[in-house]
Amino acid sequence: MRFLGADEAGKGPVIGSMFVAGVVIDEDRLFDLAALGVKDSKLLTPARRETLAPKIEKIVLDKYILEVRPEVIDELRQLMTMNEIMVKSFSKVVEKLSADRAILDAADVDPERFARRVKEGSRTEMEVVAEHRADKNHSVVAAASILAKVNRDRSVKEIEAAVGKEIGSGYPSDPATVQFLEGWVREHGDLPPFARKSWKTAERIKARFI
Repeated sequence: MRFLGADEAGKGPVIGSMFVAGVVIDEDRLFDLAALGVKDSKLLTPARRETLAPKIEKIVLDKYILEVRPEVIDELRQLMTMNEIMVKSFSKVVEKLSADRAILDAADVDPERFARRVKEGSRTEMEVVAEHRADKNHSVVAAASILAKVNRDRSVKEIEAAVGKEIGSGYPSDPATVQFLEGWVREHGDLPPFARKSWKTAERIKARFI
């Protein structure tokens, strides 16, 4: 039996892309993931995630990582809710992969509704289930969460390298991120191109300094 695990990183930040990762693995290789120490990416340090990522990629049969850029998120939010964007994003990942059973980390308060919508959106014949905390309960989802988070971490570093400044985690709750955005708007008269302009934090900062 083959399992597909999918999870996202970067749903909530005001800066940068969101990544949704999916991996496919044979049932008899699940033990190998556990032996590596694969677990929910939030429980691992960035360095540990970077170490595990290439090892995971060697074990899995297939993978697909979707990047949803901030300008795309802003455009989509004019047409749909963030929950609908999550369904659309997970559907695209599931559509690209093939297994017997897909396990998703639910991006909805109602896991069954999320699974149903992703199955319909991806037009897959696979069994699709969604759970809250699936990244903690299923190693294949944890593996996907690590690949998603590694790609998110790398993208943040690329932004910092491009602007020559630290931007923090990119989340609205991070004082370093807010300070960076305030400084950018004061200096440039607008939000940076890698900010999610539809986020309330971005709108509030822009209104305050422009």
